[in-house]
Amino acid sequence: MSNPGETTTKRPLRVAIVGAGPAGVYAADILTKSNEVKGGDVEVSIDLFEAYPAPYGLIRYGVAPDHPRIKGIVNALHKVLDRGDIRFLGNVTYGRDLTLHDFRAFYDAVIFSTGAIKDADLNIPGVDLDGSFGGADFVSWYDGHPDVPRDWPLDAKEIAVIGNGNVALDVARMLVKHADELLTTEIPDNVYQGLKNSPVTDVHVFGRRGPAQVKFTPLELRELSHMRDVDIVLYPEDFEFDEASDEAIRSNNQIKTMVNTLTNWLVEEHAESDQPSSRRLHLHFLHSPVEIYEDHNPGNGSGSGKVAGIKFERMQLDGTGNVKGTGEIVDYPVQAVYRAIGYHGSPLDELEYDAKRGVVPNEGGRVLDADGKPVPGIYATGWIKRGPVGLIGHTKGDALETIGMLLEDRPGLPPAQNPDPQAIIRLLEERGIEYTTWEGWIKLDAHEAALGAEWTGQEEADDVVRERIKVVPREEMIKISRA
Repeated sequence: MSNPGETTTKRPLRVAIVGAGPAGVYAADILTKSNEVKGGDVEVSIDLFEAYPAPYGLIRYGVAPDHPRIKGIVNALHKVLDRGDIRFLGNVTYGRDLTLHDFRAFYDAVIFSTGAIKDADLNIPGVDLDGSFGGADFVSWYDGHPDVPRDWPLDAKEIAVIGNGNVALDVARMLVKHADELLTTEIPDNVYQGLKNSPVTDVHVFGRRGPAQVKFTPLELRELSHMRDVDIVLYPEDFEFDEASDEAIRSNNQIKTMVNTLTNWLVEEHAESDQPSSRRLHLHFLHSPVEIYEDHNPGNGSGSGKVAGIKFERMQLDGTGNVKGTGEIVDYPVQAVYRAIGYHGSPLDELEYDAKRGVVPNEGGRVLDADGKPVPGIYATGWIKRGPVGLIGHTKGDALETIGMLLEDRPGLPPAQNPDPQAIIRLLEERGIEYTTWEGWIKLDAHEAALGAEWTGQEEADDVVRERIKVVPREEMIKISRA
């Protein structure tokens, strides 16, 4: 009986990567640049699959459009895919259009880099009320995700955002920022109109721990101060530091920078109160959510089913940087609540799933079966591998580890029954799947840039230069890409 790896040594190693966000693109790039490939020991043929018609995953559909680093990351990913040695196949959904059995027939190895797009649960009373939203859903809306409704209910004057990470700040910033300031970004017109008509006056961001324990980054924090006609409001009673906080400030420059920024704002805000802005962004610390409540007096004595406020327990630091409850309950009248306490991965057909962590069980990127043994030829990288933590930079280290495992396993990989690169294209066409390509993305990219160039503003926004406007409907994206 022949060794499984013998077949693959006589032809390129066929690798499928499912998910064309940063994790998938980095995995493809690292594989093509590995010593084994560069040295000529291994030849590879890589197909990068994506459920959406366009590439970039969470960079296109999960990062606020005004984020200062987004353009640089997109440019880096574009360069990798534009080289021509990685084939992009968009609008192909794993588990619906293609099964694991299909992938096994055409590839020697499959890497899953599907990320995480759902909100982590917040188990408190009232979380299902009308006006209680998942932050990830709101992000999908303002980023023009093709599979979410075009409209978003922006009717609240006072809003609570629960969370102290970058996503919470993105959500808060998009809610409170004046829509005209976002015209220089790629936001779709329906998003611009929705935000333009929002009656919001106050957005409150609540974190469970203290200012020295926040999870956002200095860059994200500083972005808040660049908003026009928005006051940042802080509260002296929230500025509590224990021994662990003091040590963190001393030993970690990033934490020191953020605490200094926050404390400077606390001092400055009282000096600048002569001309109050029309909107306010409140940053609260040491607040643990207890209950979202409805209006119990809508006229007939029963609940309205709509958010009317949120209650928190005041917390205090315990000396280790963690917190304990004080028993004091504080109440904030708000008409909407956004939970931004993290993302959670979704299960993948035919693979084991750790529901608690929202990941595919794996060891160093090798996907495990129900008995905890590696499944030959199946790998994971990115958030579906390690959970939705860390910045985009961590994803490179992740991919490096997973690719190392794949190359180590190469001699024992189960060979593809049909490794012809055109075989998968024939299958997609037989099934009537309107897949998109890299050439198609170049067309869509140019179309979005043309929409920006053609845009004409009204009133005070008529001199705005728009680089691009994102196309939202999936059908339109496919039509333009496949023209």
